Amino acid sequence: MRKSTLFVGMLAVALLLALPGVAMAADPEGVATLGDDLAIALDFLWLMIAAAMVFLMQAGFAMVEGGFCRAKNNTNLMMKNLMDMAAGSIAYFVVGFGIMYGATAGGLIGTDGWLMGGDYYDVTMYRDFMFQVVFAATAATIVSGAVAERLKFSAYLVYSVAITAFLYPVYGHWVWGDGGWLGNLGHLDFAGSGVVHAIGGFIGFAGAIVLGPRFGKYGKDGSIRAIPGHSIPLATLGVFLLWFGWFGFNGGSTLSGTDLRLSVIMVNTNMAAAAGAIAALLVTLVKTKKWDIGMGINGALAGLVGITAPCAFVSGTGSIIIGLIAGVLVVFSIFFFENRRIDDPVGAVSVHGVNGLWGLIALGLFADGTYGEVTGLLYGGGTDQLVAQAIGAVTVLAWAFLGGLVLFKVLDLVMGIRVSPEEEIAGLDIDEHGTSAYPNFLVVEE
Repeated sequence: MRKSTLFVGMLAVALLLALPGVAMAADPEGVATLGDDLAIALDFLWLMIAAAMVFLMQAGFAMVEGGFCRAKNNTNLMMKNLMDMAAGSIAYFVVGFGIMYGATAGGLIGTDGWLMGGDYYDVTMYRDFMFQVVFAATAATIVSGAVAERLKFSAYLVYSVAITAFLYPVYGHWVWGDGGWLGNLGHLDFAGSGVVHAIGGFIGFAGAIVLGPRFGKYGKDGSIRAIPGHSIPLATLGVFLLWFGWFGFNGGSTLSGTDLRLSVIMVNTNMAAAAGAIAALLVTLVKTKKWDIGMGINGALAGLVGITAPCAFVSGTGSIIIGLIAGVLVVFSIFFFENRRIDDPVGAVSVHGVNGLWGLIALGLFADGTYGEVTGLLYGGGTDQLVAQAIGAVTVLAWAFLGGLVLFKVLDLVMGIRVSPEEEIAGLDIDEHGTSAYPNFLVVEE
């Protein structure tokens, strides 16, 4: 035990000395801080590791989207995911973080912290920014799947900046900001079922409506035509990357390396994903008589989204139930939207939007009061928490969908957001980017 403790201490010292910004602002080298309180070093270390894990989720989203879409559009999809992180980082650094975590104006919006300057030029604030910017990029990336294969890249860049600079941080301030009005009402969202996933999902819903379906998705008689993705192995790799990154997404939201709820959060995250995959697979088997890997993938993601808000407040058994319901919801939701001519190539609206709302409601139902000091309806806590969760769910749906609708409508009027029919049929890779994702293959569309 002593050797283990000594090793951890030496590792922390070496890390802090190698990274001179990791400490309090008055102690940039970190030596005095480490001597006073090892917990501070552990908090820094855990948040930076968790941030790196969430960063890897960008690769997971890119692989899922690429696999579920056609080969002729994969350069475009990879470029979009790259720019979500690049453009989103700049936008969130310039204004987004300040809007989300700055001094509140009536609980509605942050009013300082622009360019992370002044009091925000501090190692602790930079630590927090690094953890939060990867969340902001995730919200933007979710939208990518819902509008895939027909959106102009130039329009995509504008909306990616708009989300990370304004739409995401404003709602984030309401829930997570100091003095945000939803947080003051008692609404809880531990790691972002609403703040991240429902925001991305319902902005994507608005984008899919404004764009309309892809060519060939629906027949003249209204029949639905499947447009298969080009690589199930790629999509499967993506879900494993996302599943891994989610341990940092939910676990890192403890904001502390000494919060022992981490074990509960990790287990709950895993169990909900597993239950979601199984439920979606079995429901699809009943409906189609096929073991559908695509639905299995989306079921796992739906379970992960559903557990993101309540992961710190429920038991392992509760997380399995939440995941099972998420897996059922995602299947019926995908069929529901598809039957109403909402073309969502990767199921982003159903995975992130619908199950983001479910995650918020689930907290008000299944919180057992053991660790999070919050008790839901099913454990005798009454309706207060459930009502607070429902208010947040309605708010995020309205804010994301209406905000996304305005954004995409304005972009469509100003610059046009959909590529030409000829470009869509040929694929976006060559005309938009001048290169094919698979130059050694000839793709023929029937």
